[in-house]
Amino acid sequence: MSNFFYVAPEQLIKDRATFAQKGIARGRSILASVYDVGVVMVAENTSASLNKISEVYDRIAFAGVGKYNEFDRLREAGIRWADSTGFTYSRDDVDARALANYYAQHLGDMFSEGPKPLEVEILVAQLGNKFHQTKLYQIAYEGTISDEAHFAVLGGDAEAVKARYAALFSEPTSLDVTLRHAVSALGGPERSIPANELEVGVLEDRGARRTFVRLHVGAISEMLGA
Repeated sequence: MSNFFYVAPEQLIKDRATFAQKGIARGRSILASVYDVGVVMVAENTSASLNKISEVYDRIAFAGVGKYNEFDRLREAGIRWADSTGFTYSRDDVDARALANYYAQHLGDMFSEGPKPLEVEILVAQLGNKFHQTKLYQIAYEGTISDEAHFAVLGGDAEAVKARYAALFSEPTSLDVTLRHAVSALGGPERSIPANELEVGVLEDRGARRTFVRLHVGAISEMLGA
């Protein structure tokens, strides 16, 4: 006869949370911040091809930390959802809140019912226009959504990075200053992150439908004054 071991639901949830948190903490942090005319997302990333920051739709970007194959699948699913919604209804009906809810439902289902929780934490950023406000939505591994007013930090030593950036941030300012503050907060007082180890994505109106731009190393170096 097989033996079945009973595990209290509280313990099961705690074990799943610990498992996911350990996987997320192994990655380097990502910082996203509103600046005077847009949103910038900054990640420490030594890979030239495995991107943590990507475009999802015209005015929406995605950032993920944790297990790359898991958050990249979420990115692809989000692009399909946005394209389908925009085609079925209108491009203006695609907004970050609905996309964040879509991600939260999937992450929540995997956390409570899947074989294992996803070891990811993700961010959905939206550049505002006459239809939608500029928004930063942080979605945790168990499906919790946080609506961040000015900036958000994912993964790694998030609390320390958040505290360092909060000490530098007073109100939205220029992209150059915001980027320098973000890199300073990510590196901390004892470490300087070179431009070639940074991945930077920007949402900003430039007179075209698409607003996402990935900054190249030269532009990053120039903004950092390196």
